[in-house]
Order: sequence, then C-alpha cells, then structure tokens
Amino acid sequence: MRAVPSSLTVGIEEEYLLVDKTTRDLVSDPPEALLKTCEAELAGQVTPEFLRSQIEVATRVCGSVQEARADLARLRRTIADVADHHGLAPIAVSTHPLAGWREQRTTAKERYLGLQRELEAVARRMLICGMHVHVGIEDGDLRIDLMNQLTYFLPHLLALSTSSPYWNGEDTGLMSYRLTIMHNLPRTGFPEAMETWGDYERLIDRLSAVGIVEDGTRLWWDIRPSVRFPTLEMRVADVCTRLDDGITVATIYICLLRMLWRLRADNQRWRLYPPMFIAENLWRAQRYGSDGELIDLGKWGAFPFAELVEEIIGLVREDAETLGCVAEIEHAREILARGTSAHGQRHVWNAARRAGADGEEAYRAVVDWLIEESVAGITAG
Repeated sequence: MRAVPSSLTVGIEEEYLLVDKTTRDLVSDPPEALLKTCEAELAGQVTPEFLRSQIEVATRVCGSVQEARADLARLRRTIADVADHHGLAPIAVSTHPLAGWREQRTTAKERYLGLQRELEAVARRMLICGMHVHVGIEDGDLRIDLMNQLTYFLPHLLALSTSSPYWNGEDTGLMSYRLTIMHNLPRTGFPEAMETWGDYERLIDRLSAVGIVEDGTRLWWDIRPSVRFPTLEMRVADVCTRLDDGITVATIYICLLRMLWRLRADNQRWRLYPPMFIAENLWRAQRYGSDGELIDLGKWGAFPFAELVEEIIGLVREDAETLGCVAEIEHAREILARGTSAHGQRHVWNAARRAGADGEEAYRAVVDWLIEESVAGITAG
C-alpha cells in the first residue's frame, strides 16, 4: 500500500428535476432538443435519468474540491441556461414538493425499462434525486477496508445534506424522505461485510451466476466500490440545493477517507460497530437531520449533531490542511446555523401560508425558491 496521499481525485454526480417555470410542476416529457443541446455543450458530462423529468450531470475527474466546485457550477449553470430557453428550470433537490410519481414517464433506455419490468411499482416510485461522490483509491483491498470504516459516518453526511421533506404535496415530517423511497429497492442500505477486494468480486460472481444482478451497478448501497472506476462512491446524501453545501458534504467525505487512510498507515483503524446501531443513527438523520441527536457509539451516548460536527472537523483538520480545503469543511458550521435545504423549504412554505397562500400555492413558492437557490452564487455563463 502506498503512502497516504497529499491529494485525492474526486468526481461528483448530481441529479436534478426539471420543472415548468410557469406551473412549477415537473415536466414529464421535456423536449428532445433540451437534452440534445445539453449533450452538445457538455459532451460526456450529462445523461438522462430513470425518469424523463430528471437529468444527471457528472464532473470531470478533478484534482481538488475547488476544481470540482468550478466544474459543477459550470454544469448547473449550463443546464439552467439551456432549460430556460424552453421555459423550464432544473432544481437541485431530492424530491419535488408536489409532483406525483404516477404521472412520470420512464426514459426509453433498455436499462431503465428493464429495471421497471423487474421492480414494477417499487421502481416507478423512484421520483428521487441524489448526489454521488467518487474518490479515487487504486488499491482494491484498501477500498474495501475504508468502505467498512466509513460506513459509521454515513448518517452524519446525510444530516448535512437533507433536501427532501415533502412528498406528493405532503410534509412527511422527515428531513430526508428520499432515503425511505430508495431503501425500498433490493440490495440497498449498508454494504455487506467484506475483508478484501476478492470477497467483493466473489459476491458479484455469485449474484451474477443466479441472475440476480448483471454487475455491481445493481448493488445500490449507500456506499460502494464503483464498477466503472477505481473509486469509492458515497451515495447516501441528498442533493444539496446550494452548491457550496454539496461541496462541503463531498469535502468532509474526502477528508474522512484520508483520515482513515492515515490511521491505517499508523496501524490504527476506526472501530467497526454493529450495523443496527449505525442504522439507528441513519434513521435519526432521516427524521431530524441536523436538528437532532446522533449516538456517539464510542462514548455510547446521544449528542447534539452540532457537537458531533465539531468533532469531525477536529478529526479531519490535518487532512483538510493537507488537501487545501479547510474553508470547505468549516462551511459545515454555516449549514448548521442557517439550515439545510429541508429547513429552507419549510421556512418558505410557512411564510407563504402566513401571507395568505393556500397549501398548493405555498408549495409553488417553495419551487420558486428552489429554482433560485439551485443557481445562487454561480456566475452566469
């Protein structure tokens, strides 16, 4: 195993929902010209998603989080500019406040159509978007080892990213309802316990031999080794409406990986805890987000999330300094003070209701806010 690196490559994928700027509803059948123009301007960095009302972007392989931010800003701005020509807008959010899944149309790609045939209504309900962060780790055994340890921190990453409080015109009471829908799919949640890259390959071979999966892309774990790239892919996070919030979540993930790598180089490691306890923390993050308490499994006590964020900042400060991203991890304090997208959406809805709007009008005000916030702070193209 090579020495702990002074830099790590990163790639970020985000999924957006396309809305009509007049009605604020999802566009179940967007014009073909929109995607063709996006593909022409963002060659290889934009793709359709499972539902036609979704679109996905992926940054280039970047050498720093600052480079990733600049590329992601360019992608968001381009999608917004192209969509605007058609009276549409992308919103960086994990669920639409009003839209119903029954009205959506599946993208006509065999992979997606096959998924719908296999999973039926479970797949059709997947009107959700996520953010995936890839970090380059060449050594397969190291990838598996770090994945096992990093699972502990998945609830913390989710709590900082929550953007899905509403579902089908209803306040779910959760800060992240998206994960509730996602975990209805098979082969989701935490990864299986494995010790080596060979264990992972044998798992895929066994599942493939009986026709359960075609390859590792059908393992939709909250963190997984990528099949296409030598990366470890974090998938638990909601899409952050504000670009800088998403970059902070990605940066903390990168710094946590480097911290665990650094411990390993010193013959230390993060303790592995029973999945049930980590699952309890994940539920708390879904339900309460950054407002609640998570269990510190080392101290065995429940602590305010803000205290745990300060501990994480301290844990990874050395790594952030080496990677040149201290400001990005410290932005987590601003997220805590101001709130995540889920907080912002509820604030807008409540303000609209106090001003006399009915429930549906208030949800449309939330969509207006999401349209603006999804490109806030991004220089116009």
